[in-house]
This record gives sequence, structure tokens and C-alpha cells, in this order.
Amino acid sequence: MLPVFNERVNLVHSDSICNQLIIRDLGIECYTNVWHAMQDFTDQRDAATLDQLWLLEHQPIFTQGQAGKAEHLLFTGDIPVVKVDRGGQVTYHGPGQLVVYVLLDLKRRKLGVRHLVTLIEQVLVSLLQSYNINAYAKSDAPGVYVDEAKVASLGLRVRKGCTFHGLALNVNMDLTPFTRINPCGYAGMQMVQCKDLNGPQTVAEAKQRIVQCFEQQLQVTKLHHTTGLNWQND
Repeated sequence: MLPVFNERVNLVHSDSICNQLIIRDLGIECYTNVWHAMQDFTDQRDAATLDQLWLLEHQPIFTQGQAGKAEHLLFTGDIPVVKVDRGGQVTYHGPGQLVVYVLLDLKRRKLGVRHLVTLIEQVLVSLLQSYNINAYAKSDAPGVYVDEAKVASLGLRVRKGCTFHGLALNVNMDLTPFTRINPCGYAGMQMVQCKDLNGPQTVAEAKQRIVQCFEQQLQVTKLHHTTGLNWQND
């Protein structure tokens, strides 16, 4: 049985706040519902709020970041487009892609934004290297690549010293919608997925591995697993 986090004070004081992390598995969720929930969570959190990772898949959608240019949306067809408040350009989300929203208090963890981007990229690189995949990050194009093809994208927003949005790892999905856009603003950017690299074959497998990698990178000693979007009960 999954724990219910209604004893907030006891939970916070059982270990150092920075050593704890809530892992929230949301299954498949509508993008806009989760986006607004992330905003609300960030606006309402305080010094006693534990950091969280939200793991999920989205129904098909194109998202356009704050600096996103309409010219990178080539032919969206029947897939909706939503303009959002993260950094970055244009990307696609759909079933078979693991999305991880990273809800961290940067001040408390003494992390800068650039440091966090590097940490997230290292999480992804470590995950893929555990499958003997030679993955790497690029200093001029955030994300993670294999043989110049992009396997994971990043996009963050910082508010009140806390982050939301996060990463998208292509696991076992239909990559065709990426041909309808210039992914991340790069014309002709080739996208690749874990399935074809002999990496994790399912989103469930990728979730398990990526939590382990975040646990190591953030030096977390206690994980709390839960489900559903109702974070107010934590």
C-alpha cells in the first residue's frame, strides 16, 4: 500500500528535508492539467514542502516554450499546440515518452539553474550508460544525444527559487510527429528512442531506472512513493 502524506510535520522532521524526495506517478495525464498543477504547487509550496518528481506520459501534444517561434511548427495537423512558460523552443509529447517534472527548491539545495541542467543531463546519461549506450550532452543545445540524434529534451522554469517543468525521454513511442516540427528549434534534428538503442523498452522500466539515477545525483536517502495529482494531501 502506498503511504498517504497527511502527517506533514512528522514527515519533514523524520529526515533532513533535502534528503527526502516524493516520487509521484501520474500515469497518462492531460498536459494542461499537469502544467497548471505544477504552477499551483510551486506558488503554494513553502520552506517545509518536500521536493517532488512527477513521472508520467502525456496524450499527444506540441508545446511551445517562451522563446518558441511559430516558424518551427511546420505542420501540426490534428495535434494541439499549447504555449507554455518553460524555456526552450518547440517539442512533442505523446504516449511511450517518459516525462519527468522536476519540482525542486533550488535555494534549499544550493543549486544554480545551470548546475541543475547539468545534473538532469547526467541523470539521463547515467541511465543510458547503464545499458551500454554512449549518450552525451551538448553545451550549446540542452538535452541528451546518441550519435548526434536526440533521445531526451529539457525545458525548465524557475519561480520563487523553485523549478518546475523538466525532461522528456523518448522510450517506445511514435516518433513521426517530430517530423511536423523543428524539434527544439533545429531544422532536420533527428530524434531517436530507447527502444531502438537497446535501452529501456517500456516507460515503466525507464521510470524505475530514472528514479534511481535522480536518487544518486540528488544524494537522496529517503523516497516517498505516491500516485495521483492531488499533491495538497502530501
